[in-house]
Amino acid sequence: MARPREFDEGNVLDAAIQCFWKKGFEATSMRDLIDCMGITGASLYNAFGDKRALYRKALAHYLKSSFGERVVRLESTLAPRQAIEMFFVEIIERSMNDIQRRGCMMVNSALEAAPHDPDAQAIVDDFLTRAEHFFLRCVEAGQRDGTISCAQPAPDLSCLLLGVLLGIRVLARAKPQRALLESVLRPALALLDGGAHQGNFAPIYPLIVESQR
Repeated sequence: MARPREFDEGNVLDAAIQCFWKKGFEATSMRDLIDCMGITGASLYNAFGDKRALYRKALAHYLKSSFGERVVRLESTLAPRQAIEMFFVEIIERSMNDIQRRGCMMVNSALEAAPHDPDAQAIVDDFLTRAEHFFLRCVEAGQRDGTISCAQPAPDLSCLLLGVLLGIRVLARAKPQRALLESVLRPALALLDGGAHQGNFAPIYPLIVESQR
């Protein structure tokens, strides 16, 4: 009869995420993971397998607990146009507070591990698809209620927003300047508005940003 695990899987996966996120897949050793997760080597191998298997499990957990939670919360509490903007507000704030310049774990994984690991690539692809579909749902709903311009097709706008998301996350690692990140976002939001705000953020944005500075 198998013994019950003496640790909470979610907690140790959170710890593994922090370890991989800080050092990257290749530079993270099993000793690093054991120390960070606070479990024995035998427990790690029995529960998760080797380092690559643990990495995939950590990626999937990150996708569900971080990105998944944010999307559900924003779509359930805000109007479509506001949900898009608030999504980026939170991303920029997260980037500015990232003192170690770790960037986005999913974007990092897309560049480092995914090209050499089909299973990791599948998780990254799932993230990109979910992000694009989130933007698509919001744009389509906003076009229906009149808060987002219909001048551009919804699928094109959703792909543009996905590109803006990835661009902001990469730039934040190399040059984490608020003005730069906001300048990347500003034209995309203006395009959603059809130029109605003449390139300025809608009122929700400066109010939230100023309150957090």
